[in-house]
Amino acid sequence: MIEKFVREALAEDVGRGDLYALVEPAVESSAKIIAKSDGVVAGVKYINVLAELEKIEIVWIKNDSECFSKGDLLATLKADSHTLLKCERTILDMLLHASSIATLTRKYVDLIEPYGVKLLDTRKTRPLLRLFEKYATREGGALNHRMGLDDSLMIKDTHLKTIKDLQAYIAEAREKIPFTAKIEVEAETFEIAKMAFDAKCDIVMCDNMSQEQIKEIVAYRDANCPHILLEASGNISLETIESYAKSGVDAISSGSLIHQANWIDLSMKMD
Repeated sequence: MIEKFVREALAEDVGRGDLYALVEPAVESSAKIIAKSDGVVAGVKYINVLAELEKIEIVWIKNDSECFSKGDLLATLKADSHTLLKCERTILDMLLHASSIATLTRKYVDLIEPYGVKLLDTRKTRPLLRLFEKYATREGGALNHRMGLDDSLMIKDTHLKTIKDLQAYIAEAREKIPFTAKIEVEAETFEIAKMAFDAKCDIVMCDNMSQEQIKEIVAYRDANCPHILLEASGNISLETIESYAKSGVDAISSGSLIHQANWIDLSMKMD
């Protein structure tokens, strides 16, 4: 999967061939990737595959999940000039995209880590980039929520509109979905959360609730069904996530780890 992604990313940029290489002969060259802002590294796993395919010798000074500061040397590269210049933009784009997500994710993680709450990403990813973007959140310190519709059953408000008896539905689902797949119910009110508890789901997502509402649900869960996990989600930002972490939930999910990540600044310089 990674090799296919990397090949397609490079082919998108190269097209029918780098016109630069038609003029200048190739010479042995080296280059450096330098940080022009602070951040967290992600993308090494993918770039290493590209380097192997293109016969680029790359040495990482900073590796995946490691922090860096403005001015830090992240990596050195050696290859012929045609190869380095052909791959420059693809290397930087993968490193920038992934590292920017990892950098924002780490800010969220640092805020909630003292409370023992797990940070989760979501399926709000760019089409065909889910594996890449969720890899980046992991390098920032988050855990992946489900990768797709096939690895766990989430019953959202839209699904609930079609389900007449949630308890019966979940009982039947237990007989049909894989044994290892969890069942999560999205709840926007205390009443729906209680219905989900009674239906014996594995996880209840408190969606778009205030901290006060979530604390009420946490208290009910702790007293009646402590084995069921609680997740908070919905419009949770860097400014509010710490207060949600104090509510007693087990995990907090946020799509903003990916779709609100602003690109950091990195560059490649030829020696």
